[in-house]
Amino acid sequence: MTLFGWAFDVAERKLSESLPRRWSHVQGVAERARSLRSAAGEEADLLESAAILHDVGYAPDIATTGFHPLDGAVFLRSIDAPDRLVHLVAHHSYAELEAGLRGLSAELSEFTDERGPIRDALWYCDLNTTPDGEEVDARDRIAEIKQRYGPGHLVTTFITEAAPELLAAVDRTRQRAEAAVS
Repeated sequence: MTLFGWAFDVAERKLSESLPRRWSHVQGVAERARSLRSAAGEEADLLESAAILHDVGYAPDIATTGFHPLDGAVFLRSIDAPDRLVHLVAHHSYAELEAGLRGLSAELSEFTDERGPIRDALWYCDLNTTPDGEEVDARDRIAEIKQRYGPGHLVTTFITEAAPELLAAVDRTRQRAEAAVS
C-alpha cells in the first residue's frame, strides 16, 4: 500500500462519518495536491498524504487541545506515521502563528516546520479549497474564513495576521507549478 493509500484510510476512518463536511474539504485539498504532482516530483505521495490528513485533528476522538494541527500531529505520531508527514500536518497553514495566539507554542515546538516547497504546496492546497472541497482562489478563501468566524474571533485575528505569509506560500507554489510544466 502506498503512503497515500494508508493516509486516505486513516483520514476516512476518522472524518467521513463524524465530520462529513471536513471529509469533503480534505478530499478537495488532496485533489489540489494531485494537481501539483509534476511540481512535487518524488515527494508527490508525501504531499497528497499530508493533504488528506492535514485536518485529521478535528476528529472528535483525537481533538484534545482543540488546536487541530497539533492534535492531528500528536495522533499521527502515536500511530507511527512518518516523521515528515507528522511535521507537515503540525505546521500546515501557518499553525505556528495560531499556536502562539492560543498559548500552544511550546507544544507545537516539538514539531519542525520545514519551510520548503512541500510545506508551501500543502498551504496552497488548503487555502485554495472551500470547506465543501471545491477549488477557490486563496484570497476568497481567506475572506470566507473571516466572514464565517466574525470580528473578534481568534481565528479571524489569526487569518488576518497570517494572510501575507499564507499568500506568499501560495504564490511561490504557483510559480513552482508553472515552472514544472514549462
